[in-house]
Amino acid sequence: MIIGRICALAMGLISATASAQHTPTQTALPVVVNPLPAPPDRHPRARVLLADYRYDDLLWENDKTAHRIYGLALEKAEPPSGSGIDSWGKNVAWPFADRQLRGGDQHSYHGEGMDFYHVGTTRGAGGLGIWYDNKLWTSRNYSKYRILQTGAVADFEVDYAPWPVDVVRKVWETRRFTLPLGTHFTRMVSTIRSDLSDPLIVGIGIGKRPTSGRAGSVTIDRPRGILSWWGPDEPEHGRMMVALKVDPKMIAEIREDADNYLVLLKVQPGQPFVYYSGSAWNLGQDHVNSREAWDKLVAAETVDFDPAH
Repeated sequence: MIIGRICALAMGLISATASAQHTPTQTALPVVVNPLPAPPDRHPRARVLLADYRYDDLLWENDKTAHRIYGLALEKAEPPSGSGIDSWGKNVAWPFADRQLRGGDQHSYHGEGMDFYHVGTTRGAGGLGIWYDNKLWTSRNYSKYRILQTGAVADFEVDYAPWPVDVVRKVWETRRFTLPLGTHFTRMVSTIRSDLSDPLIVGIGIGKRPTSGRAGSVTIDRPRGILSWWGPDEPEHGRMMVALKVDPKMIAEIREDADNYLVLLKVQPGQPFVYYSGSAWNLGQDHVNSREAWDKLVAAETVDFDPAH
C-alpha cells in the first residue's frame, strides 16, 4: 500500500484525499475570548520581530498570513521542539502576532487571529531536513538571527547550527526569509554547507496532522513543483491550508514519512537554492473556502527561483 502510494506520488500530478474532504467548511469566526489590546494603528504592514519574552520565538507576518520559528531557549522549556515552521490564522491586515503572543494565550481567538497549527517535531509549513537512509535528519531550533527589513517587507536570516546526518556527515544552514505585503508566500533562500562535498538530498515538508488527528488532503503537481495541503475543517477554528513551491528541475522524488508530506530536492553543498512556503486560513480576509480555490491561488503565485535575486 505505502509503496504503491509513493510510486503514485513520484509520477507527477495526483490528489490524495481524506474521507472528510467534502464536508461543509466552517465559515463563522470563533467566539472572541478576551479581545486583544487595540493595535497602534490599522495599516497593513509586513513585520518581523524577536519575541525575547517567549523563548526567542521569531515572528513574521504580513496582511495575509503569520508565522513563527523557535529559538534555542525553547528546547529546554518545552521539549521536544524543532526547526519546523509554525503558521497562524489571521483575519486582519495589520500585525497582531506579537500582541497575541504577549497575552500568553495564542491558541484562542481574541478577535484578530489564532494559532491552532501544531508543529511539534514535524516540518510544519515548510521546514526542511536532509533525507538519508530513508529518514529525514533535521536540525534543532535556530541559533542566530539577523533582521534585515521590516515594514514594507518582513526580511530576515537565521542560522541553524551543525547537525548530524546519521554518522556519515554534518551539515549546517543559513536561510533567508522574505515576506512582502499582498502574498500568502514566504520566499526562502537556503544555503546548506557540509563537511563533505558530495551532493545532498534535501527534504522540504508539510506536517500531516498539524490541526487535528486527521491528515487532510494533499495535491501533488510535480511538473510545476507544487505540494499543496488542504487541512481538515474543525468547528472550533476552521481550517488551515499550506503549500510549497519548488524548482521542478531540482526535484529528486516526492514522498512521505510518518509525519510529513515531502518534496526531495537535489542540492549541492554551499550552493543556495530557493523555495516558497505559503499558508492561509479559510476564516481569513481572502475567505479561501474550497480546495480548488486554494490550489488555484497556489498555482497563480509568481515565483523566482534565482537565488541571486
